[in-house]
Order: sequence, then structure tokens, then C-alpha cells
Amino acid sequence: MKTKSIIFSAPGKAELIEQEIPTPGKGEVIVRIEVTSVSSGTERANVSGDANVSIGKNDVVKFPRQSGYSSAGIVEAVGEDVTNVKAGDRVAAVWSKHSRYNRLPATNVFKIGDNVTFEEGALFHIATFPLAAIRKCRLEIGESALVMGLGILGMMAVRLLKLAGAVPIVAVDPIKERREKALSYGADYAFDPFEEDFDKKVKEVTNGGANVAIEVTGVGKGLDGALDCMARFGRVALLGCTRNSDFTIDYYRKVHGPGITLIGAHTVARPKFESSEGMWTVGDDMKTLIKLSETGRIDLSDMIEDTRVPEEAPEVYTRLINDKGFPTTQFNWRGV
Repeated sequence: MKTKSIIFSAPGKAELIEQEIPTPGKGEVIVRIEVTSVSSGTERANVSGDANVSIGKNDVVKFPRQSGYSSAGIVEAVGEDVTNVKAGDRVAAVWSKHSRYNRLPATNVFKIGDNVTFEEGALFHIATFPLAAIRKCRLEIGESALVMGLGILGMMAVRLLKLAGAVPIVAVDPIKERREKALSYGADYAFDPFEEDFDKKVKEVTNGGANVAIEVTGVGKGLDGALDCMARFGRVALLGCTRNSDFTIDYYRKVHGPGITLIGAHTVARPKFESSEGMWTVGDDMKTLIKLSETGRIDLSDMIEDTRVPEEAPEVYTRLINDKGFPTTQFNWRGV
């Protein structure tokens, strides 16, 4: 079977090429992808050749390479011993690729109802990242929360914090349009981190500081600024991938003294087989998001800002590399 895939053939270069895809083996499925979502931080690192794109040590940058991981489509075929889905099922997928057909372990696909669009389903895997970070912080109803950085993960964090009962929710980003959008998604306040007395303003509206912070900038100064806004015994989830470690924090005054908990919230830092309090598997988080969508508790589809066809991949990734305000973007594979 032939498939078309977006490949990073060299640093800064994306192409749409044809590939061969094998038939599904035991425990595998073939999914005909309808929609894939671009995760800007991870994919910017991939297309630019960042050696720290994964959490492994001594990573070697090799091209060509392929990216993408959040998608939705229809099961085309199933291999031996697959019982959770059948051909024709509508599914959301985890750890997929920007490709028309994906061969995946059956455990990586999750059935979605007819009332869930493929566009929304293609956002679910990305949404499990902030969901896991919030769980790890053990947020309780009525606690205040800060979201530092309002890209796609930060915006999703705002919406999930509202569902979880955080109050007030403070959204932070230097881009005015993002702050305004976060307010429409449920944030109670939105601030520019570079404005004068930023930390004092956050502490004022949170009555002394945020109990929980979701740090999504992946920048040392972002973490430093978030720590200035925390309440005593606050918990900070490090959701953004801080790939450059060349920064300094006053740990004595900003972490040790106030008793702040720093939590590693990379999505691979979760149990693989069994969920427990605050530590859920990606599969259980996917099922949670599907239930929230199917019952009308959440609708992520209005977060999509730009839809492109795969043939436009070179333009999309050039913009991703150069535009800090890169919009929430999806590829529509239906015509490929």
C-alpha cells in the first residue's frame, strides 16, 4: 500500500513524498488519516534539527525525519488479535505521523463517536499533555492557577483548568491576541509577563499567589517569572520543553524558602499500563477527553486557526520556524 507523508528531508525543509506502508501485523491497525494537528514546539525542534528534541541523552540529529503525533481518521484494516477496533471505526490516534495512512499498534487508537469531528479528535493527543500536567499538580476545586505561555498547550490548559474547578485562572503571554483568546476560553485574568509589577498583579488577583502553575513557555525566564507569582507550597508543572538549560534560578529564595514543588510534566513521564492518583496513562487520558467531548463538556474544535492541505507543508513549516505567533494548524488529508 502506498501513502503520502510529510518528511523533513533536511534542516528547515519539509516535503510531501510517497512511501510504502506494510500490511498490519499482529496487534496492529492501518488508519486512513483524515486530519493531523501540528504541535508547534515539538515540530519546530524536529524540522530545525534540534538535538534535544527527545529526552534521551546524546541524541544524534539525523535527516530525513518525520514528525506529528496527534491525528484522527478511519480504521482501514486490522491485524491478528485486534479486538478494540474494527475496519470502518472512527478513531483518534496517539503517536501517529503526518501521513495519509498510518500503521499503528491497536493500543494507540481510540474510538470516537459520530458527534466528534475528526478535527477535534486530532487535537485529543495534544490535549493529554496539559491534562497530565494538571493531574500531577493535584489541583483541588477552588485553587488558583497560572498558565505561563499561551500556545496550543497553554490554551488547552486554560480550558481544562476551568473544567477542573480552578479559580481564578491567570493566563500569561506577551502577545495581546493570545491573552484575549485565553479570556474567551475561561481565564479570569490575562497579563503580559513583561509589564511592570507583573508578579505583584498576579499575587493581588490570586490573594497571595497561585497555588498551581502550568509553565508552557519552555524558556528559563518563563519559569523564573512563574516562580515569582507562586503562593507558599505552590506546585509548578514543567510542561514546556526547556531544551536550552543555560539559565539560572534563585532556588534558595524562589523554591526552597516558599516550599515550591517543581514537577516534571513531559508526556512520556507517565505510567504505561495502569493509572493511579495524579498519574494517568495516555490511554485513560484519551478516553477522558473523548468522554468530555461526546457529552458536550468541552469542544476543542474552535481552537483551530488554520487548515492546510499536505502539499502546503513547505510553506507551513517555514512559517513555523520563523513565526513566534504560529497559529493552531491542522492538515486535511482527505484529498490526498
